[in-house]
Amino acid sequence: MTRLLAERSCERLVLELVRRLDLGDPSTVCDLFTPDGIWEWPYEGRRIEGREALRAYFGSRPVDRLSRRMCTNILVTVDSPDTAAATTYFATYRVDGYTDGALIPPRLPANIGHYEDTFRKTDGVWLMATRTLVLPFGGPTERLDAPNRS
Repeated sequence: MTRLLAERSCERLVLELVRRLDLGDPSTVCDLFTPDGIWEWPYEGRRIEGREALRAYFGSRPVDRLSRRMCTNILVTVDSPDTAAATTYFATYRVDGYTDGALIPPRLPANIGHYEDTFRKTDGVWLMATRTLVLPFGGPTERLDAPNRS
């Protein structure tokens, strides 16, 4: 039962992070990480470390960005009573230049990949320790007010 609760807690962190990015306040994503938490994308050499840096990074998301992340195949492995790891596959649909309430035609995902996460239980609470982005399919974010708007 302890293992199942740990798996569910970690899975919920993955889903809560996505919810906050897409529907909530992106700057609060940092609260889901340990104080020394790390988000990284090795391909670009991007590494954000610590809650304040994470707050600034996720909080700098354009205010006119519309995104929806579809996460699946979340596989959590509990390594010890206080550590776990997970792999999560995702597809991100994203545009900039969005106006609230507008309905835009569907488009292809901007990114498709997976995350490699580690978790640590701190003071009885599971938190994300690291998130590494693996992005085999990706492209620029479309801007709706560009000349090719459809």
